[in-house]
Amino acid sequence: MKQGLHPTNWQHDCVVTCSCGSTFQTGGAKPSVQVDICSKCHPFFTGEMRFVDRQGRVDKFQKKMQAAAAAAAAVAAKAKKATKTKAPVKSYKQILVEQQDELKAQKKALSADVPASN
Repeated sequence: MKQGLHPTNWQHDCVVTCSCGSTFQTGGAKPSVQVDICSKCHPFFTGEMRFVDRQGRVDKFQKKMQAAAAAAAAVAAKAKKATKTKAPVKSYKQILVEQQDELKAQKKALSADVPASN
């Protein structure tokens, strides 16, 4: 077993106090510990359907989700607007084919303008 891993100030009579008022003893590195929820008041152990949110974490999460949804909607609206005004993107091959067609048309026009000499 490795030396120096376990705390040297271990106390066998650590008192745990819950916010509901219940207390119990256990072992710990501190003489006392303050907790928010224990087995006497937690909905899973009591069977009660009550909402436990001491620090507003659920509200904070819901606000964060609403802000993310609003940001996503704004990005989608901006992308939709940008795609409407943006010209269609052509590939390099398409551009070359169009230029070749224009050159052929110019050659035909020049050959039609020059009278044939006989």
